[in-house]
Amino acid sequence: LFLLLNLEIADFFSESERPSGLVGEALIGSWQRCVTRGLAPHQRPEFEPVSRARAERALQRTRTLLHAAGPECERLDETLAATRCKALLTDAEGIVVRVTPTMGRAGRLLETSGRVGVYLGEPNFGSTAPGITAAGGEACMVSGGEHLFDLLKAMHCVAAPVRSRDGRLAAVLDLSLQDEPFAFDALALVRLTATAIENRLFVLQSAGQWLLHMQLAPALLGTPLEGLAAIDDEGRVTALNACAMQLLRQPAPPEPASSEALLDLTRATLHALAQGGQAQAHRLPCGVQLWMQAQAPLSRSQWPPGAAPPAGAADAVHVVVAAPAAAFGLPPAWAPDPASPPAPAPSSA
Repeated sequence: LFLLLNLEIADFFSESERPSGLVGEALIGSWQRCVTRGLAPHQRPEFEPVSRARAERALQRTRTLLHAAGPECERLDETLAATRCKALLTDAEGIVVRVTPTMGRAGRLLETSGRVGVYLGEPNFGSTAPGITAAGGEACMVSGGEHLFDLLKAMHCVAAPVRSRDGRLAAVLDLSLQDEPFAFDALALVRLTATAIENRLFVLQSAGQWLLHMQLAPALLGTPLEGLAAIDDEGRVTALNACAMQLLRQPAPPEPASSEALLDLTRATLHALAQGGQAQAHRLPCGVQLWMQAQAPLSRSQWPPGAAPPAGAADAVHVVVAAPAAAFGLPPAWAPDPASPPAPAPSSA
């Protein structure tokens, strides 16, 4: 299979021959974008972190995200503690903002690329799971020889998007393993964890509004499988997470609606659902029963860390400069030959 994949890649880049059934559409689309950028399999990505200023901006932009991701990433770190896997969280652009501390067990290549500040976007690292997910917004897996660059063919990676409450891509969560394939369902794990991060991010970004939890069974409330709705003081549904959109058959993004029209929830009903903190059965206008739990808006002094801070009031973020790639025995960048332009490096501004 590895030899067939290499032949597919060689034919694609030398003769623009579309691969047969071995390669998925997401990967083919990534290869096509890489061709457009002038990338080729023999080139090497840039392993050095982006500039300090750009890294600081990335961490500032993802302050709320990092607060939301913290508990789930710590749980993921514990899950993977006895493996050689490394979990990476990037911003929407592809800059790494959090990594699993693997104490050098992950392998030289993965330890070098998996550092805060390294740019994993397609223009630099070619066809990888985090790069494809950042470009297309969908979960994917890239295994071994499916990677564009020869240097990365020892890698196996899966990635899933993390979206903000308005549906825009906020981050990418990646699991990577060097020199061996995954021995578990890594794609299911990364999807579930990304959804859990999304839900926590939804809550933080809905500070100051009513928060409604919903599902068909009360045991699913408080899990990554719950639906979430944010409702303002005037009774308007301001946001729904992906699960809630499915439960309520709403388009993405959902159409503006009042809580009474969409959910048959008046202000009095919301207050009743918030009493006691227990899940209660409630019927939608269509007649279907959901289990719901409501949380009243918190005053600003009660907001949790990272919850929708006022513009310009974000705390300063200290950036730890990563060790240079040379410390891991890898070149800081490739030396492209004149006939083959290098991958565009991220802006240093």
